[in-house]
Amino acid sequence: MSGKVKFFRLSKRFVDEKDAPPEIKQLEYYALAIGHHIGVVDCLSPVMVLEEEEYFKWIEKLPPGKAKSKLEGLSKWGELEINREHVSPLVSALTKAKSNFFPAEIKWADCLLQLLKSMQKEPAIYVVVKISG
Repeated sequence: MSGKVKFFRLSKRFVDEKDAPPEIKQLEYYALAIGHHIGVVDCLSPVMVLEEEEYFKWIEKLPPGKAKSKLEGLSKWGELEINREHVSPLVSALTKAKSNFFPAEIKWADCLLQLLKSMQKEPAIYVVVKISG
């Protein structure tokens, strides 16, 4: 393992004007509401970058369960999406494991917990985690 693990947050979303003529404004609102739709472009902003090896050592400290399995999926798929359905298990797992984290890991957990909080307030927000070389 020698790559980087990068966390990206949805920063904005828009409808490509060429795919949605102005006279059908309702389509734009509908497309934004459902999220993934032809003509919708998601703009992701980088939030956090970790060494791949550090990431997997960090999540190894999480208690067994849905949250840990979700984050471990990065090794299999190279990318994962964290959305509103993952918030509760991740908050619980990160909170339970926090006392076992090193200082840098506490910073990462706090950053992820902040992202999860924003997802609770705004359901359209999601996080993408990727491994890059």
